[in-house]
Amino acid sequence: MIRILLSKKLGEMRWTQADLARATGIRPSTINEYYHELAERINLEHFDLICEALQCDLGEVLVCVPNPVPRVKSRSVTKDRGDKA
Repeated sequence: MIRILLSKKLGEMRWTQADLARATGIRPSTINEYYHELAERINLEHFDLICEALQCDLGEVLVCVPNPVPRVKSRSVTKDRGDKA
């Protein structure tokens, strides 16, 4: 699952959500959704602006952690797709 670590990063930098909204031009309600990890979708342009404003790498505000329960089927390693050589 994708985690948004914006609250942690803003805390480290002692920035408020309002500071980030002013610096980036992103709507405060959108910043709030990212901050509280409520966003179902993210805008890459927003995270480009956020990383520029906070002078950080994307990996400092977005991380991928394993899901507790896998949501996709594992892919078989065998080549049994009906292909004939």
